[in-house]
Amino acid sequence: MLFPREGNNVENATDIPFPQKLRRVLRLVQEQTSAGTAGGTLRPEDSAYTGPAPAPLSPGPAEPRTAVPPRLLEGKEKGHARRGSSSRRWFKTPPPGRLCPAPPRRCGMAMARLCVCLFPSLVLLRLPRDAFAAGSAMAGPGAGRGPGGSFWRRRLDGMNVLFIIVDDLRPALGCYGDKLVKSPNIDQLASQSMVFSNAYAQQAVCAPSRVSFLTGRRPDTTRLYDFYSYWRVHAGNYSTMPQYFKENGYMTLSVGKVFHPGVSSNYSDDYPYSWSIPPFHPSAEKHENDKTCRGKDGKLYANLVCPVNVTEMPGGTLPDIESTKEAIRLLNIMKTNRQKFFLAVGYHKPHIPLRYPQEYLKLYPLENMTLAPDPWVPKKLPSVAYNPWMDIRQRDDVEALNVSFPYGALPYDFQRQIRQSYYAAVSYLDVQIGLLLNALDNVGFSNNTIVVFTSDHGWSLGEHGEWAKYSNFDVATRVPLMFYVPGMTTSPVSQRARVFPYLNPFSHIGGLAPQGQSKKVVELVSLFPTLAELAGLQVPPACPETSFGVVLCTEGTSIVHYFNVSEGKVEEGCDNTDRCFNEEPVAISQYPRPADTPQWNSDKPKLKDIRIMGYSMRTIDYRYTLWVQFDPSNFSANFEDVHAGELYMMENDPNQDYNIYNNTSHGWFFKKILDILKH
Repeated sequence: MLFPREGNNVENATDIPFPQKLRRVLRLVQEQTSAGTAGGTLRPEDSAYTGPAPAPLSPGPAEPRTAVPPRLLEGKEKGHARRGSSSRRWFKTPPPGRLCPAPPRRCGMAMARLCVCLFPSLVLLRLPRDAFAAGSAMAGPGAGRGPGGSFWRRRLDGMNVLFIIVDDLRPALGCYGDKLVKSPNIDQLASQSMVFSNAYAQQAVCAPSRVSFLTGRRPDTTRLYDFYSYWRVHAGNYSTMPQYFKENGYMTLSVGKVFHPGVSSNYSDDYPYSWSIPPFHPSAEKHENDKTCRGKDGKLYANLVCPVNVTEMPGGTLPDIESTKEAIRLLNIMKTNRQKFFLAVGYHKPHIPLRYPQEYLKLYPLENMTLAPDPWVPKKLPSVAYNPWMDIRQRDDVEALNVSFPYGALPYDFQRQIRQSYYAAVSYLDVQIGLLLNALDNVGFSNNTIVVFTSDHGWSLGEHGEWAKYSNFDVATRVPLMFYVPGMTTSPVSQRARVFPYLNPFSHIGGLAPQGQSKKVVELVSLFPTLAELAGLQVPPACPETSFGVVLCTEGTSIVHYFNVSEGKVEEGCDNTDRCFNEEPVAISQYPRPADTPQWNSDKPKLKDIRIMGYSMRTIDYRYTLWVQFDPSNFSANFEDVHAGELYMMENDPNQDYNIYNNTSHGWFFKKILDILKH
């Protein structure tokens, strides 16, 4: 039962090369479906996504890189018709090359059900690997450099990968020093992992961030700043991280929210390129924004703050509960399959609405909740830098407060309720992580599986008078990031070892320190080369200055060399001040705006409406941000037209409240950020 159940996106199940006998059965079911005798068909309401159907795809999964003329998605926005051309003033970006068409037409639900029945047979028949993944398994693992010579290559060649990606999770975790949160299972993972204290997303919004770290390219290269384009069509036919593992012999599996659903992953989560089988989406996902929050009057609302009785929810469940169960089911199936796997599991919470089982409120009494340390709009904050949190304002409970736009503050008691529910959602997430990691123990994979845990971006909880993401501040761009590598971040782990026993957040007392911790500034765009190196694969090459026609390269760099830290110690910087200042690690984030002042679409402007781009450079010592003119017709940023600037020094201003941009000579910063963006 490896294939998705009813209610999920099912794409091109016939692409998998079944034996001739099984193909005859498949044909028979297709005939039954067309004759109306099949048990069920894919109805629009069954699908996790809505919208125009994807354009047909010509190449199969074994040859995903054929250069063909671009085919724009059906139903595209008018303003996106110009995405195909560019003459960047500063970065000389050529038109995108190597465009590929969109994935294949959807198949009927009966075919998916057939696949559910067929997969165990395929496992028992032990079909060759290329029945599930493109490319030869012999070409990849161990072919290139590993994380430290031949010993590590031999040790890590057989490693599976469990990639856990969370939505909107800031580092509000015990292992990151948060004294309030109850996160024992994630803290336990950190105690066996290398933890990065200063990891940053490339853009603080879901689709651009996920496409960026899954392709290893920055938003200016994926050309995705909103939700409404597919990089293979509008930028270049870039390989993704799961696609690279698939081409190197791995079974690649997706559960929950990994790619952002919709246009930005071509309504298919980039299947069949990235995944061996169609991705799984929980059936409860489609109810995320429904009126399921019971108010004091007994009526149902679409609230921001939404503790619920799970038994009263549609289907009696929640999306993350379903995703955990599916991921555990897949782990049990992979136990019988000798093929290595790359399993990506994406969790929705703590993304809004803050909908979680109501019992988690008991962990956070309202009287214990504090306000943000700086719940005001900084006096010298440029208006272009402020995000007016429109998606929060549109929730029924917030709308009822009638808060003035754009700078009106929420009542303090309601701010505490939001923070209470965010923390409760984090503990609910922690339980799902605990169940998943405990299952990794149960199937005997803890000794040969790399576990990566991170988030697509952070989330403001009232800091700077802001909520949600949509900014370049640390609270929006900083994310948790940790790597568990058995035998590397820990001593060698024996098979069937209990590395991750489940910990109940309602009863567990005490925290666990990270196994190793680095203060180095790192970026999510570096995930692709880092994970390739940890798995013993050839590390993809660095991208040239312009890479739209380059299928496989990364704009991030592997951070495995930061793993060499003594047990339990925090890695420190170098002792040469001048060299450190010039060669210090840097994270680049960016955010688009439609105007210099807050607008109704400031948080999520469509490409055609972008007029200003904020490029932000974060080092261990400072954050420097420039808001410059941007032309969406050719994707050009004009650094001769600076609309505003920000400069925060971390030693004296860790919360980034006091902008000294206008009080400081910043020519050096300007030159440095320009050099970094150019190269």
